[in-house]
Amino acid sequence: MGSKVISSAKDFLNILRSLQDEESKDSCTYEEDIQILKMNGDRIDVLNMYYGNQPVFICEKYVPKVSEPDDQQVTETSNCADDDTDAVDADADLLQTEVAPQPLTIMKARQLLSWYTLSQNANVSAVDNIPALHPLWVRCDMSDPAGTSWFGAETVCVGNKVTGVKLYSITCKGSTVDKKSFITLDELKQEHKKRHHASSMVIKGNARFNLFGSTIVENTTIESQSSVTVDFKWSHVESIPETPPLSSTATLNIKVASGDMRSPMFEMYRELEFLQTLADGVRTGETEWMEPLESTSAVNLTKAYLEELQSTAKTLQDQAAKTAETTKLKPETDTPIFNSFLERGDLDFIEQLWVRMRKSVTSYQDIGDCLKLVIEALRYGDIKPWIHRDSSSSLSKLILQSYHQQIDHVSLTGVTPVHMLLEMGLDKMRKDYINYLIGEELTTLNHLCYYLSTEVDLQEQVIRLRKLHHLLEIIVTCSTFLGLPYDRLFLLTQSCLQHYKTYPYDEDHEFKLQIKPALISHFYQKEHPVVWGVEVSSGHGPREVRTALQLSDRPLVDHVIFETDYPNETVNGDSEDPAFFSTMVCCSLVNFA
Repeated sequence: MGSKVISSAKDFLNILRSLQDEESKDSCTYEEDIQILKMNGDRIDVLNMYYGNQPVFICEKYVPKVSEPDDQQVTETSNCADDDTDAVDADADLLQTEVAPQPLTIMKARQLLSWYTLSQNANVSAVDNIPALHPLWVRCDMSDPAGTSWFGAETVCVGNKVTGVKLYSITCKGSTVDKKSFITLDELKQEHKKRHHASSMVIKGNARFNLFGSTIVENTTIESQSSVTVDFKWSHVESIPETPPLSSTATLNIKVASGDMRSPMFEMYRELEFLQTLADGVRTGETEWMEPLESTSAVNLTKAYLEELQSTAKTLQDQAAKTAETTKLKPETDTPIFNSFLERGDLDFIEQLWVRMRKSVTSYQDIGDCLKLVIEALRYGDIKPWIHRDSSSSLSKLILQSYHQQIDHVSLTGVTPVHMLLEMGLDKMRKDYINYLIGEELTTLNHLCYYLSTEVDLQEQVIRLRKLHHLLEIIVTCSTFLGLPYDRLFLLTQSCLQHYKTYPYDEDHEFKLQIKPALISHFYQKEHPVVWGVEVSSGHGPREVRTALQLSDRPLVDHVIFETDYPNETVNGDSEDPAFFSTMVCCSLVNFA
C-alpha cells in the first residue's frame, strides 16, 4: 500500500516538474478529470496577498469547453501538452463557451496535497527535489464541516534543500452585515496558538479602499475601466474591522483607461483617435473615418483660413497675440473647464491648419485637396505663415523654402498627403503634452527625448505619443480627482516615463505610488473598505507561519456560490452597515526529519 502511494506521489511530481520546467506550457490534465494550471498568484484574489506575481500551480476539476459544432470536442489527455499546437489553430474558429472554475472534492484535494508533500520529502521519495516546486493550491467544494474552499501547500527551503512544507486551508462564509458574527481579534490569536506554540506574535492589518472608478447612481452602476485604489498596511491592530491609522503605509494602485468621458483629457483623446485613424490607414490601406465635428467641409475651412491670412495686414506677432486672446475669450460652455490646461495660445500656422482639418476631414481626397490649396498659396507667395522653430513636418520644410521663393515639387498622390497630415498632428500634439509637463515642472526635455524622437518611423512615433497621452491621463486623474501635491505627481511622472521606455503600451498596467494617508484621509475615513484584513504571524524567514482573516465586499472565491443572510435592499445600499464576506486562512508547518 505504501509503495503504491509513493509511486503515485512520484507520478504527480513528474507532472508538476514537467509543467514547471517548460515555459511554453501553462496547463495540462491529470487522471483525465483534473486540470493543473500554472499561473501567477495575483490572478487569484485570495492568493494575491501571499504570492503576487510569483508562479503557483492551481488544481481544479477538468471541464471541457462547450464547442460548436458538437462533433468536435477538445481532446483530453493525461499528459501535459503544449498550448501552441496545430490543434489550437484548427479549433480557433469554433465558438467556445468559457466555464467557471470547478472545484474538486475535499477527499481528492487532500490526496493531491499528500502526494505533493511526499514528493518533496527526500527521506520518503528518494528523488531530487531541486529546484523546489512552485506552491500547489487546490480548489475545494466546501463539503467538509469547516467549509474549506482551498487547500494549499508550499515548500520550506534552507538553501537549496527542502526541509518542510507549509499546509494551508482557506474557509469562507457568506456575506453578512452582522459584525458580531465575525471572529474577534482574541479568537484569531487563539486559533493561531492552537497550531503554533509561539512565544511571541506579530499582528498586522491591511485594507483596500476604492478612490476612483465605477460609481453607483440611483442603484445603477456606471462602469469605468479606470480605477484608483489604495492599499493600507499597519501594525498594532486593536479591533476587527478598524479604520487604518494615519501612521499606516499607503500605496496607490492606479489604472487609467484612455477615453473615459469623465476625464479632463477626453478632447485630447478624440484628437489622438483621429491621429491613430490616419496611422492605421497608412499601415493597413483601409481607413474608417470618424464623424466630422464641423459641418463645413475641410476644403472650405482651409480656403477660409487661407483667405483670412491673405486679407490681414497685421504682423505675425499681432496674429499670435490675436490667437492667444481668442483662446482666452472662448466661453467655458464650448469645452469642459478642465481642458483649458492643455490649450495653447501659440498655435502656429500648421497647428491651426491641423485643428481645422482633423475636425472636418472625411476622406483621402479631402486631405489631398486641402494640402494642394496650401502648397499653391505658398508657391505663389499668397501667404507668409509663421511656424515654430522646432517644427519638423514635411509641410514646415516647404514653408521654410517659401521664405526664399523656392519650393520643392510635392506629388500629392498615394499616401503622401496622409503622411504629411500625420506629421502635422504628431508635431502639434507633442507640443501640447510638452507644454503641460514642462509648464507644471513635472519633467525636463532630456527625460522626454524617447517620446519626442522623430528619428523612428511614423508608426513608432504614434505609439510613443499614445504612451505620453496615457501618462498624462494618469497624472491628470491623480491631480484633478485626488488633488495629489506636486512632489507625488512629480514622482509618479518619472515612474511612468521610465516604465514606458521599456514596456509596451498597456492600459491594464497598475502604476504604484506611495503616499501619506493624510493626503487622502477625506476620501477613505468615511467610506467602507472593499477588503479589510488582519494577520497573526510568528516565526521568521521561511519558517514564518500565519493565520489571517479577510473581510471583503465580494467573495474572494469564484468557484462557490454563497448564500447571504440579508434582504436584497441591503445589497442596493439602503443599509449604512457594509456587508462583508469572511475568508479565513490557517497555516500548519510540517518539518521533514
